[in-house]
Amino acid sequence: MIGVTVFLATAALLAGYGITLYNGLVRARNEVKLTWSNIDVLLAQRHDELPKLVDVCKRYMQHEQQTLDQVTQARAGVDAARSANNVAAVSHAEGALRTGLANLYAVAERYPDLKANEMFRTLQGRISAIETAIADRREMYNDAVNTLNVRIETFPDTLIAGMCHFQAASMLKFDSAQTADVDLGLAFAR
Repeated sequence: MIGVTVFLATAALLAGYGITLYNGLVRARNEVKLTWSNIDVLLAQRHDELPKLVDVCKRYMQHEQQTLDQVTQARAGVDAARSANNVAAVSHAEGALRTGLANLYAVAERYPDLKANEMFRTLQGRISAIETAIADRREMYNDAVNTLNVRIETFPDTLIAGMCHFQAASMLKFDSAQTADVDLGLAFAR
């Protein structure tokens, strides 16, 4: 009788421990989803602001269609990657968009009337603020991904993660060329 009681108590403790591990993994996975959702909201906001910026610029930059097209195409690339929830593709598309925006801002320097335009300055400020927020959220996302991935790979969580088919998440990374300071000298040379 005592042996059965000890067995049942041990089984109950192990089951409780397994449930605790499972719930922790679920929380970690949901934190990754939440932080990605926060980035997605910011990407959507920027997606909505960019056409307004391009439209304002078109009024002044009749001879800069290539620069405007570059931003428009990069925006479409980010949106397609975001819609597909493809973190790696978002990372790549973000680099193209960042380059396009840097070129657009550099070309805008040649147009004093554009630089003085209140709508242009407002949109440029809002997009810059969104860019900063995306960088902050990216750091939070990568922290959440790291937490989940470490839990999935460490014992004893790895046992529960394997049985319940938890998948590692991908970090949101940018190439060193994408995070380097933009060479405005090259952009102005165009």
